Amino acid sequence: MKRGQPGFTPCQSKMWDEADVAHDDEQLAALGYRVRSSDLDGVALKLQQLEEAMVSASQADVLTHLSSDAVHYNPSDLSTWLQSMLSEIGGPLDFDGPSPVPPATAFADPFLPSSSAPMNFDSVLFDDSSSSNQFYLGAIASDRGSVSGNLGASVSAPAGGPALVPNCFAQPEEPANKRLKSSPEKSQMPETTRSVVLVDSQENGVRLVHMLMACAQSVQQSNLVLAEALVKQIGVLATSQAGAMGKVATYFAEALARQIYGILPQSPVNDPSLSDTLQMHFYEACPYLKFAHFTANQAILEAFRGKERVHVIDFSMNQGLQWPALLQALAFQPGGPPKFRLTAISLSLRDNTDRLQEVGWKLAQFAKTIHVEFEYQGFLVNGLADLGDTLRSRIKEKETVAFNSIFELHKCLARPREIERVLSLVRRLNPDIFTVVEQEGDHNGRLFLDRFNESLHYYSAMFDSLEGCMEGEDKAMTEVYLGKQICNVVGSDGSDRVERHELLSRWKERLGTAGFEPVAIGSNAFKQASILLGMYEGGEGYKVEELNGCLILGWHTRPLVASSAWRPARPSMAMG
Repeated sequence: MKRGQPGFTPCQSKMWDEADVAHDDEQLAALGYRVRSSDLDGVALKLQQLEEAMVSASQADVLTHLSSDAVHYNPSDLSTWLQSMLSEIGGPLDFDGPSPVPPATAFADPFLPSSSAPMNFDSVLFDDSSSSNQFYLGAIASDRGSVSGNLGASVSAPAGGPALVPNCFAQPEEPANKRLKSSPEKSQMPETTRSVVLVDSQENGVRLVHMLMACAQSVQQSNLVLAEALVKQIGVLATSQAGAMGKVATYFAEALARQIYGILPQSPVNDPSLSDTLQMHFYEACPYLKFAHFTANQAILEAFRGKERVHVIDFSMNQGLQWPALLQALAFQPGGPPKFRLTAISLSLRDNTDRLQEVGWKLAQFAKTIHVEFEYQGFLVNGLADLGDTLRSRIKEKETVAFNSIFELHKCLARPREIERVLSLVRRLNPDIFTVVEQEGDHNGRLFLDRFNESLHYYSAMFDSLEGCMEGEDKAMTEVYLGKQICNVVGSDGSDRVERHELLSRWKERLGTAGFEPVAIGSNAFKQASILLGMYEGGEGYKVEELNGCLILGWHTRPLVASSAWRPARPSMAMG
C-alpha cells in the first residue's frame, strides 16, 4: 500500500523503503519543517486529538492558551507544538504512535521588540543550516480539509493551523533545458488548498530579504530543491508586501526562478525598440538619465567652448535625448555656434537603420530652428570594438572631438577583452574629452551570491526612490525597465549577461591603464545638478556628491550613478 492512499495506518510505516523515506525527509527539510516523515503519523493523531480537545474545552480556555507564551514555541516543530497545545487545553497526553520530536527551545522574532504580545502561531520558520539567518513566513491553510501531496502523508489541519504544503507559487512552464525535475507527486496537490499570507509590511520586508539571500545561496550551492521551495514562498510573500520591497522581491524571484529552472532570459540588446521605449519612460519618471545627460553635456560644453568645429561620437544614441540641450547651449555661445557633427552608434543584432535615421532627422530639424549647422551619420554595429576603421574615416582635422558613453561601456565586459579593445581604440583617436556615465554598482563579481547581494541592495534603493513618483505609465514602465536589468544581472550567465555594472573605482583603474587621465566636471555642474533634483517629488532623498572631479548621484546614502570625464593622458614634463 502506498503512502497517502486511503486506509494507511501508522503500523504500515515500517513498510516504507529507505529511498521513499529519504525523499520525504528531504522534501520536508526543503519546506522548512524540522519533522521526520516517520513522525507524521503521530502528528496526524495529535491534530485529531487537538481538534477533539478544542471542541470539548471551553472557549475561554482556548483563548487563554492562544494568548499565552506557549505559542512562542517553534511552530515548525509540529509534534512539540501540538503536544503543548494538548497539555494547555487538557487533551490526552499519551497516545499510540511514534515518539515525539525532542522539545524545541522557545524563540522570539529578532525583528520584533521583546514584549508579552503573542506571536501568530501560523508562521513557518525557515532555518538555513548554512547560515545564522532565520526568517518567518506566515502561510496557513484556507480550510479545514486535509493537506496532502509530495509529503507522502495526509494531515487534517485545523483552521489556522500550519499548512504542510502551501501552494505558493505557480509552476512555470517547463522548458526543454529545465534543470530541476519536478516530483511526480506534485500533481496530487488538491486544488482546494491555497495559501493565505498574514501581512506585516515591516516584518515581511525583512523576511523577504533573508529568504532571497537564502535562495541565492542555495542556487550557488546547487541545492536546487531548497532553492525551488524558497522561491515559491518568496513569490507568494512578495504579493502581500506593499511598496518597493514587494516589487523588488518579485523581480528577483523571477530571476532566481530562471536560474533554478534553467530558463535563459532574452538579452536586452536583442529587442532595441522595447528597450528604447522603456528607457523613454525611465527618462521621464526619475532623474538618473537626465543627470547622466546633463553632467556629460557640461563636460563636453567646456571642451567645446570657443571652438569652430566640434564632433561628438556617441556610443549610446538610443532616442537622442541628450543632444537637444547641448545644441541649444552651443547656439548661445559668444561669437555664434560652432559647426556640429554627430556620429551615432547603435549596438544591436537587428536592423535599426530606420530608427537611427529618424532620430537624426529630428535632431537636424531642431538644429535648423536654432540656427546650428548640423551634420549627422548613424552606424549599426554588433560591438564597439568593430568601429576602428569607421571612426578613423569620420574624424577630420581641426575639429574638437568628444566621445560619449552613457550606461554602455559595462556591456563590453560580456565579451573577453572587448573593453580593453574599445578603450585602446578611443585612446588612439585622441579625443579632447571622453565622458563616461555608469551605474555605481558592483554587479560583475565572479561569485553569484556576491553579485546577487550587491544587486539586491542597489535595486532596492532604485525602486524605493520611485515611490515618490506619481502613479502612471512612466512609473510602471520604469519598474519594468529596471526589472529587465535585474533579470539579466541575476538570471543570465556568460555572454548573455550584459548588465555587468562596476564601481567608479574600477572604471578609474581601467581608464588609467588604457592611458586616460580624469577631467574635473566642475562645481557649476554640481550646483545645477542639485537644482535639477529639487524638481522631483521626494527630491530631498536624492543626493549629489562631488568626488575627485566626478559627480555621483545617490538615493539617501546609496550611490547609484557615477559621472566622470577623461582625456588622453599628457606626457609628464621631464625634470631638468
